[in-house]
Amino acid sequence: MALSKLDNLYRYVILDHSSHPHNFGTLEHADEQIELNNPTCGDVITLQLAMEDGVIKQAKFSGHGCSISTASASMMTDVIIGKTKDEALALAKEFFLLVQDKIEPNEAHLGEAVVLNGVAKFPARIKCATLAWKALERAITQDEQEKGEKQADSSHEGEIL
Repeated sequence: MALSKLDNLYRYVILDHSSHPHNFGTLEHADEQIELNNPTCGDVITLQLAMEDGVIKQAKFSGHGCSISTASASMMTDVIIGKTKDEALALAKEFFLLVQDKIEPNEAHLGEAVVLNGVAKFPARIKCATLAWKALERAITQDEQEKGEKQADSSHEGEIL
């Protein structure tokens, strides 16, 4: 009986984030932006990040998707604001393990996103839950790669190649 009440609470949290997503919209000035889609179900997300001194100051998402995809994006943006890129990447990795039921939920780290650990019972929905987190991971790693390329290019300034 208690378990079904807990399941209902989790469903409510997911439906609330899906119906009233936090940080939904676009940023006027985004430092990072990426669009990802889940071709198996049609979910599409555009994630935008505004950074200041290596810290995520704002995060917004737009697009369309199922309730799990939208709720996950809403919960993710809540969790990553105020985190460094490294902290955000660590949270994404933790979330990936959570939805595969490989670790215990840690609400202190992932906030309300821990309620999505139930998707482990539905493998087809894991991609829905992880889409926003994959977008976060790619936005951060593509930024780091681009900076590495720019540094490599600038180290050759003035050289004849």
